[in-house]
Amino acid sequence: MDIFTIITILIVLSAAFAFINTKFLKLPFTIGLMIIAIAFTVGITLLGKINHFFIDEAELLIGSIDFETALLDVMLSFLLFAGALHTKLDSLKAMKAPIAVFATIGVVLSTFLVGTMMYYVFILFGHEINYIYCLLFGALISPTDPIAVLGILKDANAPKKLEVKIVGESLFNDGVGVVVFLVIFKIAQQGIGAVDTGEVGLLFLEEVVGGIALGLVTGWLTFRIMKLIDHYETEVMITLALVMGLSGLAHYLHVSGPLAVVVAGIFIGNKSPKIAWSETTHNYVDKFWELIDVLLNAVLFVLIGLELLIITASEEYLSLGLIAIPVALLARYLSLAGPVAIFDKKLDFIPKTSLIMTWGGIRGGISIALALALEPQMERELFLTVTYVIVVFSIIVQGLSIGPLVKKVLSKGRKQN
Repeated sequence: MDIFTIITILIVLSAAFAFINTKFLKLPFTIGLMIIAIAFTVGITLLGKINHFFIDEAELLIGSIDFETALLDVMLSFLLFAGALHTKLDSLKAMKAPIAVFATIGVVLSTFLVGTMMYYVFILFGHEINYIYCLLFGALISPTDPIAVLGILKDANAPKKLEVKIVGESLFNDGVGVVVFLVIFKIAQQGIGAVDTGEVGLLFLEEVVGGIALGLVTGWLTFRIMKLIDHYETEVMITLALVMGLSGLAHYLHVSGPLAVVVAGIFIGNKSPKIAWSETTHNYVDKFWELIDVLLNAVLFVLIGLELLIITASEEYLSLGLIAIPVALLARYLSLAGPVAIFDKKLDFIPKTSLIMTWGGIRGGISIALALALEPQMERELFLTVTYVIVVFSIIVQGLSIGPLVKKVLSKGRKQN
């Protein structure tokens, strides 16, 4: 199936599902689209039992899409830039210390907590899985997905203070999470004896510090170029060129593309409206990236729903997936509890911040893309199924209930005061 046909089918399905959700279900946009896509996939599977044509065509479509490449190499940069462009630096500055700790130490701690707990869960179920593969699973499931979080928090009407913490953490922790995954992946491929600690530390530093530095330099250069002109069509094109060029450059330099794009987006989104852009340019850039955000979000969540076709739906794998849900939530809670306790009084966090950030830490397409990147000997089928179960639960159950949870906690806090 050629690329144009694949894109056409995905856009048509996304538009149709968006219409059904907007007209009838009226659920938060991303959640509604994914639920409809899963229902559509189940329908196709049932029709496939009557006539194999339907399931064959659907499997041909999904088989033609390299989800890992589509998300990590193409869509992620656009979605992260769109989110970062609207993130205000003033809010982030006040929360920079906890966000930095959540996105680094929090991700690493969660990786080891999930990996260790799941290692013993697998032993309990008679699966002797190499510990390093369990750590790989911990690395891919620990980052929260900024794409899912941004869309869902908008609909949840979360307080600005809380939204900044969750969104700020999500924008940075996926970049760190991908780096942690790549480091553990390299160890898993070559063996622990073939990779020394210094090499691991250097790789982590290169990816993270290099990504942030590249984002700052390219963001500043782009800002300076846009300051020289006042032509909104050209300036919109420049922002588009920045995202596409930055992704390729980060890959070439072996630094973190997601972190580079986030830093460049935050720099431009905060500096340009005041200095480089006219009001007309600001309006057009905003609307353009909002549209990109909505369109790619729609396609991504439809894709997540359709990925059900490639999941190994054995009873044992699904059971392990259900057990992994509380394991992942507990690991996130424990990895956040320390930093929240340290910064609580100083930054006046809202009540039960750890609980809300745990439940608001939505997993999404990034986790599935990383699971698809595993090699067959790394228990790819098992981890892919477990990851899919966690992601579906996270987006639908946590996504639909985070709004009511925030309201309940805040109303209790007001009564106590």
